[in-house]
Amino acid sequence: MTNLSIAFSPCPNDTFIFDAMLHDRIDTLGYAFTPHIDDVETLNIAAFKNTYQITKLSFYAYLLLKKHYTLLDSGAALGFGCGPLLVSGKNTRFSETSKIAVPGNYTTAFLLLKLWNPEIKNIVVTGFDKILPGIKTGEYDAGLIIHEGRFIYPDYDCIKIIDLGQWWEKETKLPIPLGCIAIRNDPATIVHKSQIELLIRNSILHAKNNKEDSLSFILDHAQEMDRKVVDEHINLYVNDFSISLGEPGRNAINALEEMTRWKKIL
Repeated sequence: MTNLSIAFSPCPNDTFIFDAMLHDRIDTLGYAFTPHIDDVETLNIAAFKNTYQITKLSFYAYLLLKKHYTLLDSGAALGFGCGPLLVSGKNTRFSETSKIAVPGNYTTAFLLLKLWNPEIKNIVVTGFDKILPGIKTGEYDAGLIIHEGRFIYPDYDCIKIIDLGQWWEKETKLPIPLGCIAIRNDPATIVHKSQIELLIRNSILHAKNNKEDSLSFILDHAQEMDRKVVDEHINLYVNDFSISLGEPGRNAINALEEMTRWKKIL
């Protein structure tokens, strides 16, 4: 039995993806996993210390960590109509000097914000689940929301300033690369790459074909417990690109890296 550490977020798309391989609902091919579940920015930061053998990363963090981690073909979050939103309170006049909460320095959401408008400077980093409540109380003028925030921001009296996913799609005609699963490059770990890709792919397919199996695991970790929101979240972020990046997915990742280098952010 080979035991590997695996880290991912508590968001429904990740728990949906990994449930079957963690709970022996599929043949794990002689592998066992020690799971670590945390906010994606916490995982981004941990990856700079090579903490976990397999880990969820924001694509921005992955671009910074390519010497240390290799992208897996399965498990990623890419797509159309699923990008981060910049929102503000209904009565707030947004400008480049507005106080904006973002969910992490290494998140793809923050990278997209900088690509869209490099002049924005008044940034506060906080947990993604604290952004909408902070806007509602007036702690922040605006915020960059990810995950299930796109489904619930009207509940916090917020309005959309820009959908950065739509902006990206207009600029590139490609899906937006948000998050990925990567494997550490050390010799003892990287040798398992193809088998782990297969297990993740099989775990996703099992979850899609047996949706009730993963429900308890998903709801135990979801920030937003409403079943309708959970289902919308999974349907949006777990798609064909999650099963395999394919050529369009890899083109999108390359485009993100090229734009980031061209604008001298990377």
